[in-house]
Amino acid sequence: MRLNNLETGILFKNDKPHVKSIHAYFPSVVVLPDGALLGMYMLGEAFEATNAQVHLSRSYDQGRTWKYQGRLCPDTTDRITSMFGRVAITDDGELIANLIRFDRTDYPDQGLSNPETLGMVPADLLLMRSSNSGETWEGPEKVKPPLANSEFEMCSPITFLKDGRWVWPTSLWRDWEGNLPHGNRMVALVSQDRGVSWQHYFDVMHHERNHQTFWESKIVEFPDGRLLAIAWCYDEASKSNLPNQYSFSDDGGTTWSTPMSTEICGQTLTPYLLDNGKILNIYRRLDQPGLWACMSRFKEGRWENLDQQPLWGNNSQEGKTATGENMSENFAVLKFGAPHITRLPDGDLFVTFWCYEQCVSVIRWFRFRVE
Repeated sequence: MRLNNLETGILFKNDKPHVKSIHAYFPSVVVLPDGALLGMYMLGEAFEATNAQVHLSRSYDQGRTWKYQGRLCPDTTDRITSMFGRVAITDDGELIANLIRFDRTDYPDQGLSNPETLGMVPADLLLMRSSNSGETWEGPEKVKPPLANSEFEMCSPITFLKDGRWVWPTSLWRDWEGNLPHGNRMVALVSQDRGVSWQHYFDVMHHERNHQTFWESKIVEFPDGRLLAIAWCYDEASKSNLPNQYSFSDDGGTTWSTPMSTEICGQTLTPYLLDNGKILNIYRRLDQPGLWACMSRFKEGRWENLDQQPLWGNNSQEGKTATGENMSENFAVLKFGAPHITRLPDGDLFVTFWCYEQCVSVIRWFRFRVE
């Protein structure tokens, strides 16, 4: 694998860290109909701060420079809430921001997860839409998921399938007290009416003994209609990370194959299907420091890794990942991750992720062409 014409830069950085604490996390970028780029990310005074909210920036030179646009939506007035989201664009140019709004009212001095139960604070799933390239937005619309009494993870933008369905990959999460009525599983919420309702879901990955979690999941559609799901797998029984798992569906998501190992030891893995049928994976590596790229393919129906190389942080303290037994504490001290991959009009790939550099979390980008 060769990453040609490699460039890197900053999408957002607090330019006055000596005056105010502003850290940036969880980016996603789309190409607008006019060729400009719109970036969405979260800003807050800390990783799990109660004032963390979604913001936007715009680029007119294919991502090399960025202009801050502002917040996506105002604060709630009746509760203490923080928000995180991702953005995607439909074939007809409508921008869709899928969001999660965390209710921090009863836990103002806590993080997002309970260190005793790994349970999540209460949250709502939301959608916002823009028909004018993100200049103005409608919503937020509250999403009613098809699984009651569940909390959900928010890591993936919506996947728009060729048959018109919208798919929202996610994982079920415990509530604050630790209740998990539907068990540990990766699911994908499904809408057949462009996000107006979400009455169905794919049951994608789970373990029969219910002790494996499938986090930070993504779904990719192949040209022949097959669906590929990938997730970070954590074994609660042994309190250890397993290699990323993958599963296929040959029937449009009705059934899925038994999860199998990619042999990639990583978190926040994002796959991107290339024109040649290979898969470029960007992820936070667990067995070595840093953000890495790995080229993979399917050979005789099995996942095969060809080669991998570091993009960022492999020789720095910032590039290390916490791997203690308490996952809530591990989340709280993360230093980088959540990559997103966008294809630019000229064919280059544009990768964004968040990372701490000189004690400030920034949104960094890489641009390259794969050979």
